[in-house]
Amino acid sequence: MLPAMSDIARHVPDAQIEWVAEESFAEIPQWHPAVQGVIKVAHRRWRKAWWSPDVRAERRALKERLRSVRYDVVLDMQALMKSAWLVRQTRGVKHGLDWKSAREPLASLFYDVRHKVEFWQPAVIRQRALAGLTFGYTPSGVPDFGLQHFARQARTSTTGLPSDYAVIMPSASRPDKLWPEDDWRAVFDRLTQAGCRLRLLAGNDEEAKRARMLVAGVDMAEVVPRLDLTSIAGLLAGARLMVGLDSGLTHLSAALGRPTIGIYRASTPVRTPLIGDSYTASLGDRGAAPSREVVLAAIDQALAART
Repeated sequence: MLPAMSDIARHVPDAQIEWVAEESFAEIPQWHPAVQGVIKVAHRRWRKAWWSPDVRAERRALKERLRSVRYDVVLDMQALMKSAWLVRQTRGVKHGLDWKSAREPLASLFYDVRHKVEFWQPAVIRQRALAGLTFGYTPSGVPDFGLQHFARQARTSTTGLPSDYAVIMPSASRPDKLWPEDDWRAVFDRLTQAGCRLRLLAGNDEEAKRARMLVAGVDMAEVVPRLDLTSIAGLLAGARLMVGLDSGLTHLSAALGRPTIGIYRASTPVRTPLIGDSYTASLGDRGAAPSREVVLAAIDQALAART
């Protein structure tokens, strides 16, 4: 969605943009200079105790916040029932995808204006197209994630780190996304031979345990303690390159302009390829993991294309 925000700011100069985001990811839209405000929602936490007094109070406060402003445009860029639930609580002309374009077609029933955007297109292109149809312009040029200033600031925060390090994201919430351990170790060998220290990311104790097992005996490697998103982005912004499974952090690395290699096993890069200003490689596909040799060849290209 970040490139769509850049497009809106370019074509609608006086736009005042507020972004509704899950609380766990609310840091990300705050990095974009065109976003004036971020409204936090906590679906993931609320659904564990939807009718508890505390959660009911938070939901009521959110509804009051959403209805406190009459918006010119309310744009649902997810087209899910959970996002349509939020749209219903707002005041303003509601835009979204039509029945055939939406991931969850029932969501389209809650919009005042419905737009057709071909479903087969990569997600970044779909979001830019949807915003363009909503505001009456045609997106053009390469995607601009609007993170240039943030990335420069983030890199200054990592000046105390060794200049050559690679960030690795070997874990995922789903086992069908994982890549073989021996293949990861071959990646580690290639990177350390190139002089890169390895910094492995882990989102929870189980992932940290797996990461420590993968780098056991590797002198130039460490598992990074759990960090907030802004700190992780700073780490990514200063990396020589990143290799990771298909995850939000891998896409964030590409958006920050770092050479990035994504390994796909349970999803297809046709819909969510890595996109960024530097070298990217979206390898594999749903049910067809990339081979070790393919990933190593991409690493060699990324090292040669260092920016």
